[in-house]
Amino acid sequence: MRHLLDTQHLSRAEALEILDVAEDMADTQRREVKKLPTLRGKTVVNLFFEDSTRTRISFEAAAKRLSADVINFSAKGSSVSKGESLQDTAQTLQAMGADAVVIRHGASGAPRTLATSGWITAGVVNAGDGTHEHPTQALLDAFTIRKRLHGDASRGRDLDGIQVTIVGDVLHSRVARSNVWLLHALGAHITLVAPPTLVPQDVSGWPVEVDYDLDHAIAAGPDALMMLRIQLERMSAAYFPTEREYSRRYGLDARRLQALPGGSIVLHPGPMNRGLEISAEAADSPRSTVLEQVTNGVSVRMAVLYLLLAGERPASEREDLR
Repeated sequence: MRHLLDTQHLSRAEALEILDVAEDMADTQRREVKKLPTLRGKTVVNLFFEDSTRTRISFEAAAKRLSADVINFSAKGSSVSKGESLQDTAQTLQAMGADAVVIRHGASGAPRTLATSGWITAGVVNAGDGTHEHPTQALLDAFTIRKRLHGDASRGRDLDGIQVTIVGDVLHSRVARSNVWLLHALGAHITLVAPPTLVPQDVSGWPVEVDYDLDHAIAAGPDALMMLRIQLERMSAAYFPTEREYSRRYGLDARRLQALPGGSIVLHPGPMNRGLEISAEAADSPRSTVLEQVTNGVSVRMAVLYLLLAGERPASEREDLR
């Protein structure tokens, strides 16, 4: 794997390979000594132009557990505030010996520009670009769904026939877009639920069904219900009357949680707005996978960095990870 820029162009086989390597990585994290020597001597740069808690720390933890050196770059307090371009910033990091660049940027397409422009030779991982995609979040969500539904027998399994309902601010959500393409590739059936104002105009070209009634969607019996954060920082207009009205119609409260089928799980990419898109009861219930998603995120990102920097390895070497 040279780069990981999106899930739209990720094949089923490639997605399953990442998820299965993540299973191996998760097994290593149950040991007393969690660190592996796999990427010793490699340098991973976390290049973040937007705020992040889970993603940045998760990538840092993943790289360090593979024994890579990590350089954390934040746009705040850097020369970016003086007008330095993405090209100059990237080439500066390349000159310092970066082997992989994990980039989060407010502009959709910035990671692809970095990967294809010829500015750097390092592998590029998209950690979220504008409202475009967030591939590692979708991979960890798929990993979590697969693990919850199939348990220890999840290795090698796809999501054929699984019903996934994604609820909330789909219009501004890079997480929703990445999940749609990845879950579809893995065989899942996807339903989007949102107010009409928060549904993208080009959704007719997506492999999804659209429902504007959350109660109706819950009655259909989804295996997984994914709640999305309302991204107020990306909104320049009134997309719904009030937060209270949104919560009443599209929030996951105790009543709707109770209406879910017995084996259904609740996901949220974080950060959560408790009391808006999800209630405290739902966020803290046994059905919630929020903390599992964080744990699984480290394993998935270890897998991505391993495949990006360690290249193809013989099966005997992969066995050593287990």
